[in-house]
Amino acid sequence: MIKNYLKSALRNITRHKFISFINIFGLTVGLACCLLILTYIINENSYDNYNTNADDTYRVTRTFYSQPGVESLHLSAVAPPFGPLLQTAFPDIKQITRVIPTGTSALHYKEKLFNEKGTFVADEHFFDVFDVALTKGDAKTALVDPYSIMLSETIAKKYFGDEDPMNKGLRLDDNKHEFKVTGVFKAFPQNAHLHPEMLFSFNTLKDSTIFGKIDLEHDFGGNFIYTYLLFQKGYNTARIEAQLPDFLDKYVNLGGTVKTHLQTKIDFQKLTDIHLRSHLDDEIEQNGDIKRVYIFSAIALFILLIACINYMNLATARSVLRAKEIGIRKVIGAQRGEIISQFLSESVLITCVALVLAIALTVVLLPWINSMSELNLSFGSLLNAKVLLPVLALPFVIGLISGIYPALFMSSFIPAKVLKGILKVGSGNVSFRQVLVVLQFSISIILIVATAVVFQQLQFIQNKALGFNKEHIITMGYERGLTPQYEAFKDDLLKSGQVKEVGRSSRIPSGRLLDSQGASLIEGGSEQPVKFDLKYLHTDYGFIPTYGMQMAAGRNFSVAFPTDTNNTIINEAAVRAFGWKNNDAAIGKDLRYGGINGKVIGVVKDFHFESLHQKIIPLVFQLPAERGNFGRMSIKINGANPKAAIAAVENIWRKYLPETPFDYTFLDERFGKLYSAEQQQGKLFTTFSVIAIFIACLGLFGLSAFTITQRVKEIGVRKVLGASVPQIVGVLSRDFLKLVIVAAIIAIPAAWYFMNQWLLDFEFRISISWWVLASAGVVALIVAFATISFQSIKAALANPVKSLRSE
Repeated sequence: MIKNYLKSALRNITRHKFISFINIFGLTVGLACCLLILTYIINENSYDNYNTNADDTYRVTRTFYSQPGVESLHLSAVAPPFGPLLQTAFPDIKQITRVIPTGTSALHYKEKLFNEKGTFVADEHFFDVFDVALTKGDAKTALVDPYSIMLSETIAKKYFGDEDPMNKGLRLDDNKHEFKVTGVFKAFPQNAHLHPEMLFSFNTLKDSTIFGKIDLEHDFGGNFIYTYLLFQKGYNTARIEAQLPDFLDKYVNLGGTVKTHLQTKIDFQKLTDIHLRSHLDDEIEQNGDIKRVYIFSAIALFILLIACINYMNLATARSVLRAKEIGIRKVIGAQRGEIISQFLSESVLITCVALVLAIALTVVLLPWINSMSELNLSFGSLLNAKVLLPVLALPFVIGLISGIYPALFMSSFIPAKVLKGILKVGSGNVSFRQVLVVLQFSISIILIVATAVVFQQLQFIQNKALGFNKEHIITMGYERGLTPQYEAFKDDLLKSGQVKEVGRSSRIPSGRLLDSQGASLIEGGSEQPVKFDLKYLHTDYGFIPTYGMQMAAGRNFSVAFPTDTNNTIINEAAVRAFGWKNNDAAIGKDLRYGGINGKVIGVVKDFHFESLHQKIIPLVFQLPAERGNFGRMSIKINGANPKAAIAAVENIWRKYLPETPFDYTFLDERFGKLYSAEQQQGKLFTTFSVIAIFIACLGLFGLSAFTITQRVKEIGVRKVLGASVPQIVGVLSRDFLKLVIVAAIIAIPAAWYFMNQWLLDFEFRISISWWVLASAGVVALIVAFATISFQSIKAALANPVKSLRSE
C-alpha cells in the first residue's frame, strides 16, 4: 500500500510541475536556512563542553556594592587568596585552578623577538580542569616549578622551528627573567572561552620581585585571578553557596564596621554558562549571547513556517483540480483514512526531496556564511547522532505539519457533488488560506522592520559624537622601561612633525571602567563618604589634549602646579551625582579619593569612554603617585599621511626600546569591534529577511497564478465589455493586496514592541520612527503587487476569444 501511495504521489508531483517546483524550492530554501542556523546554535551551545568535567566545573565571580544592596561592579576574576581559602573552608571542592590573562608579552629567543598575544599565567592544576592534550611534557609537573613556561604547538614552531623546544630558555623583554620550556600543548578548541598560546607557571608570582607570596595570600583588593572549582560529579553546589556570606565574614576583612558580605559577595558560575550567559565587566574574551540564539532560532522557525504555509495554500488552492480523482477513489471504496495517507505521503515525499537539496545547499553556503559573519561554523556539527536523527526526521514532521490540513480538507469531499461538478470551495477554506497569507507577510514585515532598526542603531552608534576625537589615534601598551626617558621620547615624537599629542593612562576609551576607590567629600571640616560609585582613571598631563576632550569648567592638569599631584578632575556625570548646581560649582571642592586629599580643579565634558551599551558613569581623573603607573599610551598622529606617521613613531620607539616590539592599534578600530556582534546580527537579519520575503512571494506567485487561471473566463468577459488592462490588474490584485495590508496592521505593532525590547540593550539608542514601520508595510505591499502583477498583466493581455473558448 505504501508503495502505491508513493507511486501516486510521484505521479502527481510530475503532473503539476509548476506547483511542485514552488513547493520544493520554497521548502529547500527554508530547510537550508534552518540547517545553517542550527549549525550556529550547536556551535554557540557547545562552548567548553569539550572538557570531561564541564558540568562539574564552576568559575568564582565577585560582586562589589557601593552601599548595601547597590551593585557597582560584577567581576569574573577574584582576588588571589580566594581559591586556596575556598578549598580549605570547603573540602568538598575536589580541585581548584587559577588563571591570569596577561595580554601581550614581549619574548626573546636568541635573535628572535616577538610580541605574543594570548599569554596566561596558570597553576599546576590547570590540566586537571581543562582537557587539552600535550605533545611534549607532563601535565602534572610542567607548571609546578617557578619560571617554567608551556607553549602551544603554533608558538613552539614559531620560535624553535624543527628544534626540540624542551628545556630551552625564553626571556621576557626586561631581560631579567628567563623561563624554561617544560611542555607543548595542542591548540584550545575554537569553542573554548579562553585561548592561551603561552602558559607561565603561577608559582613564579611568589617571587617578591614580581608579586610576592604575602600578597598572594592576603591581598583581597586586586581582582585579576580567574579561579575555577572542580566538584565531584553531580555535586549540588547550593550547599556551599548558602555558606558563602559566612565564609566572607570569617576569612575576609575589608575594614570598617560593616560586615564583609554586605560590601562584597562571591558566586559560582557554571563553566558551560560562561559563553552565552555571562556578560560581566572583565570577561577573558568576548562572549556570545543567549538572546541571539533565541532570535535566530525564531527566524529559522519563521522561515520554515512560511515555506510550510506555501505548501498548504497551494495544495488547498488546487483541490478543485483533484476533486474528481478523490471522488472516484471514494466511489470505488477508498476510506477517508486512506485518502489522508495518500496526501500526507505526497507531502512527506516533497519534503524528503527538499531536505536532500537543502543539505547540498547548506554545504555550499556555509563557507559564505562563515566569511560574512566571521564565525567558524562546521557542517560536521550536524553529523552528531543526537542532531542527525532529528534532522532526518524533519521530512516526516514537516510533511505532516504542512500536509495535514490539505489532506483533511480534500478527504472531506462528498463524491456525489464532486462527480456532478458542483463542488464549491467553502468560505471557511478561503478564510483559512487568507489567514495563512496574512501570517506569511506578517512575519516578513516584522523581519523588514528588524533589519531597518538594527541598521539604524548601528549607524547611530557609529556616528554619534563620543565627546572626544577618536580619529588618527594609535594606542599601545605602556612599557615601564620607558619611564626614566619618557619626556625625551615624547619630545622626539612631537619634533618629528608627524605627532600632534601624546598621553598616558591606566585605561583607554573603548575599554571598561573597572577601577574605583573610596571617596569622601570634605565640607565644613567634616568628611562625608560618597554613596555613589565613582570610578577613576590614572592619566598624565597629555591625556586630555591627545583625545581632544573639552573642559566644561576649570583646567587640565599642569606641571606648572605641583599640587596637581593630589588634585582631581571629574566629569559632568560626577557633578550631577554630587548634586552640585553646575559645573563651576565643582571647582575648588575638597575631595578625598583613594586616601589622597585634594581639590577638584577641572570638569571635563561627558564623553563615552565605554560602548554605547553602557551609560556615562561618574569618573575622576588622577595623576598616579608613581609616574610609571600607566597601562596604555595614546599617540595622536598626523592624519595627512598615516603610514609616514606610524613609520616615524616606530623609528623613535626602536631608538628608546630596541628590545621591545612595536605593536599598536588604531583606536577607531577598537571602537568598531565593540559592535561586531551587532554588525553580524545586522548582516544575518538582512539575509534572512530577504529569504523570508522571497519564499512568501514565491507562494503568492503560485497562488495568484492558480487563482487567475480559475478566472480566465471572467477576465475574457471583462475585456469584451471594455475593461482596460490596469482595471483588470487592479481587480485581480485587490484581494491579495488587502491581505498584505491586514498583515501590516498586525505586524507593525508587534515589530515595534520586539525591536524596542532589543534596543533596551543600549543605554544610548534611537527611537523607532513611524516612517520606518510604515516603510516596511509599503515595501511588502510593493513586492507583493509586483509578484501578483506579473501574472495579472499576462492574463489581462491574453486574447479574450481564447479565454472564452477555454474549458
